[in-house]
Order: sequence, then structure tokens, then C-alpha cells
Amino acid sequence: MAASFIDKARVTVQAGSGGNGVVAFHREKYVAAGGPDGGDGGRGGSIILVVDDNMSTLMDFRYKRKYVAGNGGDGQGKRKSGKDGEDLVIRVPRGTLVRDAETGEIIKDMSGKEPFTLCKGGRGGWGNMHFATPTRQVPRFAKAGLPGESHDVILELKLLADVGLIGFPNVGKSTLLSVVSKARPKIANYHFTTLYPNLGVVWVDEGVSFVLADIPGIIEGASGGAGLGHDFLRHIDRCRLLVHVVDVSGSEGRDPVADFDAIN
Repeated sequence: MAASFIDKARVTVQAGSGGNGVVAFHREKYVAAGGPDGGDGGRGGSIILVVDDNMSTLMDFRYKRKYVAGNGGDGQGKRKSGKDGEDLVIRVPRGTLVRDAETGEIIKDMSGKEPFTLCKGGRGGWGNMHFATPTRQVPRFAKAGLPGESHDVILELKLLADVGLIGFPNVGKSTLLSVVSKARPKIANYHFTTLYPNLGVVWVDEGVSFVLADIPGIIEGASGGAGLGHDFLRHIDRCRLLVHVVDVSGSEGRDPVADFDAIN
């Protein structure tokens, strides 16, 4: 049985509100009473998701939980519209599922290359220049901007290990995993403590993390199905890099060089 491991993060995303329309009148020397010329508010920024193939975990979302796009600027006199709010682009690993936190419903599977607008910014309000009619020539009101959409979402990612630790049973693979990542594998001094791969996320820097798998101990003949055989080889198959762990002290009475050759 190959267990699939899921990395999860819950975040709140909020698009920007639209700017307010403005009440203003044309003021010019030698013009008695100018008409309304209040401009519209700018639209709020949206929250946009983009796939980033350099990311392999949701580690960054553990540190930052709330994402807010920019608000639109208010309109100005002389029919000037307010500035649009800045969109906020959030990068996620390929294959991230975006679920509604309340219902669990899948909103989007981020597997393609198209950006996805998760929350739309609010529309800007109209300035008073839109409200003049033949009977109402001096409208003293304008519209407020609309709020942007907001969601609580859960991001889910099936983890594929980038780096696999391989070696005979009981050589210290789990111990190594426990010190370089936040994983807490079961560690004990007997064979086959690790029955499924333990995964740890190793955080290198912001936006840079990778998944390290402690693959259960392989014994000679695994390729023929001995021990926990094929299951392990299947996990190893998906790693980008393999790290040999050998017991140089020979505490199990084995020869480290022979172990290395046997694993190869």
C-alpha cells in the first residue's frame, strides 16, 4: 500500500474594495455654475493564483495566513477616475487543490498553466457626473465602491518526495530526517520501525523548501519482493534524488561498503 501524503494549509484571501465615486462640480473662471464632474472610483485589486513549478510544498503558507489585494482609489474632480487597486498574485505548487474551507468543495485544481482569479476586486462607485439629468442638474450624491470578494480556503497538495533517504534497516535514516526537518518519525532500535515512508519538509529559505522521504529499510532481494519489497521501490521511483545512508560503525555486524553495493 502506498500511502499518499497531503500537505495542507488554511488561508484567508480578500480582494480589494472599489474606490468611492466623488461629488464635484466644474469650477472655472468666468463660468457661472459648472455641471457635475465627479469621477468614478477605481476597481479593487483581485487575488490571482499562479502555478510555480519551483515550489514543491505549501510550507510558505504556514507563515503567512492572510492575503489582501489593494483597494481602488477614490474618484476626483474634473472627471478623473481613481486608480485601480493592485492585484495580488499568489504562487502555488502545481497540483494544488483549492477547497472552500466551509463546504470542502473544490474551487479549483491548479494543474494547468492558466492563472485563476480566486477573488474578484470590488467595482468602483460612480461619480456624480453620471447622475445629471435634464431635471436634476446638480446631483449632490455619488456611489460608494463595492467590497471585494473574500474566502477562507484550504490548499491541499499531494506530496511527492524530492529527496529519498535509502539504506538498510536501522542505519539512522529516521534520525537524520528528524534533525533536518520538523518531521517526528518513530525512531527505535529495531528493523522495520518505518513501515511507510515518513515525509519531512525541509525549509531552506522563503519560497524554497523540499520534501525529504525516509524510505523504509531495504533489504537484499527487495527487487524480487523480499521484505517490504516492491512497495518501497515504488516510493523511491518518484524521488528526484536519492541519499545513501550507511552505518559506518558496522554496529549490526555488516560491512558499510558491501551495504552500499547491495543497495545499488
